Amino acid sequence: MDYKIVENSPFARIARMVLKSRNVAMVLGKTIHLSGVKREAFLKDSGWVAHELCHIRQFQEHGYLRFLWLYLRESMRVGYYNNKYEVEARIAGLKGEKNIPVAKKADSSINPTELPLPIDVKKEV
Repeated sequence: MDYKIVENSPFARIARMVLKSRNVAMVLGKTIHLSGVKREAFLKDSGWVAHELCHIRQFQEHGYLRFLWLYLRESMRVGYYNNKYEVEARIAGLKGEKNIPVAKKADSSINPTELPLPIDVKKEV
């Protein structure tokens, strides 16, 4: 799959502030935008890469503007965490993680599944 990576992206920085996360990767078209994480560290996390590649595939399937509209509409309707496109990408990320040996998972410094939940998801105490 053809894609490019942009570090220190202003788009990803905005998403990082909105999500209140230390690091963010987000996709626009065929470009993965990063903030708070370096390219090398991102690429070492195959689950995270699989998640973002799923979003690239979603853009390709629906078309750029149509996918942006569908994604935003779904997020407004059910919230970021329950957005069906995010759910699909999280499942793809979990499948991508299964191919990593346990020892390699343990030394990964960045694990997007441990990031704080978006502000529109309430934690149960």
